[in-house]
Amino acid sequence: MSTPSTVGASIPIASVPNLRDIGGYPTADGSRVRTGVVYRSTDLGRVVDGDVAALEALGITTVFDLRTEAERALLPDRIPAGAREVALDVLADTDPSAAPAMMQQILTDPELAERLLGTGDTNEYLLKSYGDFVTLPSAVASYRGLFTDLARAQSTPALIHCTTGKDRTGWASAALLMFLGVSEEDAFADYLLTNEQLLPAFEPVFDKFRAAGGNPDILLPILGVRRAYLEAAIEQVRSAFGDVEGYFEDGLGLAAADREALRAKLLT
Repeated sequence: MSTPSTVGASIPIASVPNLRDIGGYPTADGSRVRTGVVYRSTDLGRVVDGDVAALEALGITTVFDLRTEAERALLPDRIPAGAREVALDVLADTDPSAAPAMMQQILTDPELAERLLGTGDTNEYLLKSYGDFVTLPSAVASYRGLFTDLARAQSTPALIHCTTGKDRTGWASAALLMFLGVSEEDAFADYLLTNEQLLPAFEPVFDKFRAAGGNPDILLPILGVRRAYLEAAIEQVRSAFGDVEGYFEDGLGLAAADREALRAKLLT
């Protein structure tokens, strides 16, 4: 990865794992993505009192929450003081029966996990989901709302998150970086950092699964990220819109002025 070693570094707030600045990456035209403007993380529903000051020190003014209504109701965000919350339900149009509704059972029942997940290195539900991020109507509306708000409003510094900050947030971050001119190589590198910055937080889950007689490795495709997942979204972009610029222009319907405003706000 052709970036300084500090790029992509985890911001050490224990109750907000997978928290990092998406800035710092170089672009094809010699610019660089500004730091301190857009952050990504897991949800803010578990922020402990001792971490509030560190989170608020980032100066976040807008929190973009990509979770479903049910996820938000189950674990509401603890928003930094003075910030506004923008709810964007990326998966609102998915079939509820297709969602991994049995996740809690899967994480505690090795036999069920192996039957539903198999032992492969990718998960079919997630592969499909990444294609849906590009063309599902609720996803289109949500990502259009996210990027339009970033372009037009006084919304930065901003934080983008879902539940684990890896899939819906992963696509938002990767798409934005590639739109800004960051190489696919660096977009993938940033995306895959989740495996380093999030998976350690799941150690208690892995330990319980192992104690129940399971092989924790079969959980990795659903609790971590895989290159194939992001590739599925990029392939959907190419198939439907040609490239990421086409996705922002035709897929999301962002006006030329908004696309230029995004670049002006996020590039230096």
